[in-house]
Amino acid sequence: MFNRILIYLKNFDWVLFLAVLLLVSFSLIEIYSITLSQESIDLLNFKKQIFFVILGFILLFIFAVIDYHNLRSFSNYLFLLGAAVLLAVLFFGDTIRGTRGWFYFGNFGLQPVEFIKIILLIFLARFFSSITMRTRPLKYLLLSGLGILLFIVLVLLQPDFGSALILASLWFIIILLVGFKRKYFIIIGLLLILIFTGSWFLLFKDYQKQRIVTFLNPNFDPLNQGYNISQAIIAVGSGGLTGRGIGFGSQSQLKFLPEAQNDFIFAVIAEELGLLGAGLIFLFFIIFFYRCLACLKKINNDFGTFFILGAVGLIFIQMFINIGMNIGLLPVVGISLPFVSYGGSAMLSSLILVGIIESIIIRSKINY
Repeated sequence: MFNRILIYLKNFDWVLFLAVLLLVSFSLIEIYSITLSQESIDLLNFKKQIFFVILGFILLFIFAVIDYHNLRSFSNYLFLLGAAVLLAVLFFGDTIRGTRGWFYFGNFGLQPVEFIKIILLIFLARFFSSITMRTRPLKYLLLSGLGILLFIVLVLLQPDFGSALILASLWFIIILLVGFKRKYFIIIGLLLILIFTGSWFLLFKDYQKQRIVTFLNPNFDPLNQGYNISQAIIAVGSGGLTGRGIGFGSQSQLKFLPEAQNDFIFAVIAEELGLLGAGLIFLFFIIFFYRCLACLKKINNDFGTFFILGAVGLIFIQMFINIGMNIGLLPVVGISLPFVSYGGSAMLSSLILVGIIESIIIRSKINY
């Protein structure tokens, strides 16, 4: 047993782990900085984040040791479990900012949809690794689409438009990697236009419409929906090259920037640590992506390949949307910055995802 652990540690990708560790370190530093602006400094959020970070790294190493093939075998059961949990949160969950998407246990809350991303990734990787695309590709496209549609509908009922967008994007990334013909993507594009049009009139709440209108014209409602974007842009622009210093960001410390530790933590980093700090965030993400993609040539099964590519796509699109929100390129849809934003569920799911990636990397190196 001890020798096996040594083998796992030897084949563990420590560079990838270090990139994640540094991103998480930025998270803790900035959450501590934001806490300093509170009237009564009790460091509760900072302490909670430390708890989830420690738990997350423990889970990372546990999942790295577990053979990822077991996850493939239980993918259908995980899918059913995920659907049941999403259904349960609609009836028994707690509502925060108009979204019924949390279970609370004392002072700690868990958001199931964060873990659904991993379940869906496992399900899609297993589904497309076990079929032959040469025959009836449309059938497999529709079957996978129906599977994800169930999750999307349950998430939209919360309602959580941002998470539903991520789930849909994850499916699109996987089918893009699988290699469907161009005509299927044209059909998907037309369907998305029809769905968006119908949702605008039938599903979207007024605040969601306002966010889209504000994205197209931030000055449309500068004191309400446009306020967040405007303050984030000011924070990013005021940081300069080296920033104002930890705890000295005027937008975050004086509470001009809403949700500073969640949606807009990148703006806080850019304001307090400047272009250099923001550049380090990009550098650590680039290292993370590079190490994940570099290992693909050693993986000899489609499930592992699809999972890592899907995981990279999932982390990238969340990073892209969050940073895009912070600099005014994308509408505010409530997407956190992986490994950096405050939030126990997002931190745990991201670190578990890294643990599974490490499990795939380890077993690609071990000569059975």
